[in-house]
Amino acid sequence: MAPLHNKVFVSKTPPKILSFFGILAALCSFCASAGGEIQTAIIDEQSGQLSVVEGYREDFVAWANFTDGIEKTGWSFLEITTSSRYNDSIQAYAAGAVEAAVTSGLIFKHWMNTVMGYCGPFGSESGYCERLKAFISANLQWVQEQVEKQPTSPYWYQVRLTLLQLKGLEDGYNDQLDFPTGGFSLNPFGFILFQMGGDLEDLESALNKSSKTQPLGSGSCSALIKLLPNNKDLLVSHDTWNTYQAMLRVMKKYIFAFKASPLDNYSLPGETQAFSSYPGSIFSGDDFYILSSGLVTLETTIGNSNPALWKFVQPTGTVMEWLRNIVANRLATTAKDWAEIFSKYNSGTYNNQWMIVDYNHFTPGQTDIKDGLFVVLEQIPGLIVYRDKTQELLKNGYWASFNIPYYVEIFNASGCNKLVEQFGPWFSLDQNPRAQIFRRNQTHVIDLDSMVRLMRYNNFKEDPLSKCDGCYPPQNGENAISARSDLNPANGTYPFGALKQRPHGGTDMKLTSYEMFREYGMLAVSGPTWDQVAPFQWSASPYEDLVHMGHPDVWAFKPIKVTWAP
Repeated sequence: MAPLHNKVFVSKTPPKILSFFGILAALCSFCASAGGEIQTAIIDEQSGQLSVVEGYREDFVAWANFTDGIEKTGWSFLEITTSSRYNDSIQAYAAGAVEAAVTSGLIFKHWMNTVMGYCGPFGSESGYCERLKAFISANLQWVQEQVEKQPTSPYWYQVRLTLLQLKGLEDGYNDQLDFPTGGFSLNPFGFILFQMGGDLEDLESALNKSSKTQPLGSGSCSALIKLLPNNKDLLVSHDTWNTYQAMLRVMKKYIFAFKASPLDNYSLPGETQAFSSYPGSIFSGDDFYILSSGLVTLETTIGNSNPALWKFVQPTGTVMEWLRNIVANRLATTAKDWAEIFSKYNSGTYNNQWMIVDYNHFTPGQTDIKDGLFVVLEQIPGLIVYRDKTQELLKNGYWASFNIPYYVEIFNASGCNKLVEQFGPWFSLDQNPRAQIFRRNQTHVIDLDSMVRLMRYNNFKEDPLSKCDGCYPPQNGENAISARSDLNPANGTYPFGALKQRPHGGTDMKLTSYEMFREYGMLAVSGPTWDQVAPFQWSASPYEDLVHMGHPDVWAFKPIKVTWAP
């Protein structure tokens, strides 16, 4: 996840604006339907207009069930269902509207925590902000032109439905529901900024922002795909690394009754999706998805350190990464299919290593697994590479991802080879601290308990693999599977920015298995790791004055098992 950073500080008067497994013996089980708030979007019989009402209605266009469990578990939970009795466009718009109805309070707080002030009226980056606004507007215009030119294309049809969902979310939040019957526009500095957190990280470089959000080397997520001994299970897990201001979380499940295109009656392969997310976001952003197609998709960010490639980042001929991600999740039936769809219209922004696991190709205990189980894709500006890596997964028993490109052509073209020359093996594929920790510790993963323990691992004060050459002190909280950069001394000496003290680290853990994925279930932990270090506490940290509306003070939550209403 690559979010916006809000450096506004808390004032005293905030502005008014718009027994499970071993160590998891105390694990909670949370059903998203328990005690939730329900809102329903309906078509008014007299006026024919869309409106949102409290409670559940049988004549729903879309309905939302929301439970805020942040104070108890670190998560809130949202389930949205649409009805095939209505056309896809009104379903999509209504899905956004009901999400706004039940999460508007969290959306406001998350905007204040993470977006407020980014390209605001009092910012110092007016030139960049003008370029950014022009870029987003031109890109949206080009995308809308493709939608109009190719209305029966499954790809552009899903693009239109996604933008309608975003339009419904923004209109619903502003209490201005008005379903667009023709063309429509989106505010380039509105809720699309929630969707573009990752894209913006690279647009800052491509559009010459003088001060970048992310320091050199900043990690964005750890991931591990692990085959248990004798192929007993296939576990897929992901840690988000993020700014601590972005820890207002929503676990979401969308059940959308859309067609793949307006010319057929086929349902979307990915019509049902469960994913970790944020208020105001209609995709994961972490990213971590469980899909009805049988796919689980996830990524870690690899970025781009080669300035010569920014010429490929253009507002026309491209679709932003967040949108390509959604379309691929909806339309793909296989891992290769996902990679092919995602590769179209490469924006060169939010450059990630994507891992696509196809559980349709896995049976517990089966050893003669063929290609198709696992595909790895990497994107940088101007280049996307993807290959089937099933046999490598079977041979090694695991695949670890930690923000370093795997493919040699991506590694070199993105400038990682130059970073190794300048800063040493910290930027290398094999000798990066996380690469070494994963390689050493993955052999101890034999069940869900040990997988959670590895994904929450941060023993930086004692683990020699967490030491940093050129750092003083040498122990560094960034060099772990789940980072705790807030624990690095402010007065330390560090060779590059990612190793400094900052309000950034691993902010969650998600884990699914062969059994859980079929029910869209997962184990999840919210907040920075506290297995081997002290829990993060805003009031006791150097960052207590950063805006963190709606956050618990102490982040010491235990893993929960996420289940959904039948």
